[in-house]
Amino acid sequence: MVMDYESLKFVWWLLIGILLVGFAIMDGMDMGVGSLLPFLGKSDPERRVIINTVGPHWDGNQVWFITAGGAIFAAWPAVYAASFSGFYFAMLLVLFALFLRPVGFDYRSKLDDPRWRNTWDWGLMVGSAVPPLVFGIAFGNLLQGVPFHYDDIMRPWYTGSFWALLNPFALLAGLVSLAMIVLHGAAFLQLRTEQPIAQRAQGMVTKAGLVYIAAFALAGTWVALGIDGFEIVKDRPHDALPIPVGKEVVVAAGAWLKNYSQYPITLLAPLTGFAAAVLAILASRAGRAGWTFFFTALVQLGTIFTAGLSMFPFIMPSSDNPSHSLTMWDATSSHLTLNVMFIAAVIFVPIIIAYTTWNFWKMWRVVTVKEIEEQSHLAY
Repeated sequence: MVMDYESLKFVWWLLIGILLVGFAIMDGMDMGVGSLLPFLGKSDPERRVIINTVGPHWDGNQVWFITAGGAIFAAWPAVYAASFSGFYFAMLLVLFALFLRPVGFDYRSKLDDPRWRNTWDWGLMVGSAVPPLVFGIAFGNLLQGVPFHYDDIMRPWYTGSFWALLNPFALLAGLVSLAMIVLHGAAFLQLRTEQPIAQRAQGMVTKAGLVYIAAFALAGTWVALGIDGFEIVKDRPHDALPIPVGKEVVVAAGAWLKNYSQYPITLLAPLTGFAAAVLAILASRAGRAGWTFFFTALVQLGTIFTAGLSMFPFIMPSSDNPSHSLTMWDATSSHLTLNVMFIAAVIFVPIIIAYTTWNFWKMWRVVTVKEIEEQSHLAY
């Protein structure tokens, strides 16, 4: 199976988007649950119920995170290299936050000490909330352009700072990301727990959904009216060998909206985000927890593809030198590498989906306080 180089570049842009959506739906689910742990669990048994809704699945969900990261490294090595220069401390922050999750899950209930357990509850909250917040901040900075450029021997140089990443628009994007993950986690808890936890989760679906809608609308308005986008005015052939500095790019007002006017079908992405959030709130209030979870999954899909389609074909725009921006056409690996990866993805991604589906099917149940008390030494 051999595809032409130009088609493979687009296919891998689409596949990485799908992997990021898979990560947001699967790993975002348990991150959302972890973020809500200290707030929806009012007693130790209730908090153990919350933990055990994702206990059998959270480590398997990490496959999506690892796969998405590996795909970016292999398909877009230039993006991987440049992003580590600019986002190094942010990535370390995510990494150290993630350390709290496996330790917290495994050791939180080992000691029957309220202080020990309460400390790990907040540790799990931090380890679950910080990554989606940082990922959203990263996307906010991408939309504004990242301060990097290439020197004469094609080394990427980052000229910004960690604190510069925490600008107002990026923090708003982080709020969008965190709200959509919390919304998804609350929907999962409404589906997998009994009262009164399910009722509290239902209330959180409404709150997180309204925050998401307001923040997503504000971010879209900000992009439309206050952030200049990037536009390619002279490009190399898309099937040519990737050279990041071989094009001409300008910064123009409204450039991030150009794809939506040229290809109206792309408007389905932001409309899906808004509509799914509204439908999730309505389904939750009607007690339709399964539909609520389905709609919150669509929120992840709509939000991620809204960001991707707004920037398309840009992946990492450069504010230092716009013509050094990285796009899906010139930041890719070789034709052979993309083709081998595509064959591997066709084989293994369905296996991952099938295994994940089987895993949830076999272990699907409503977790109750009675179950936790009866299996106090077996459950998390």
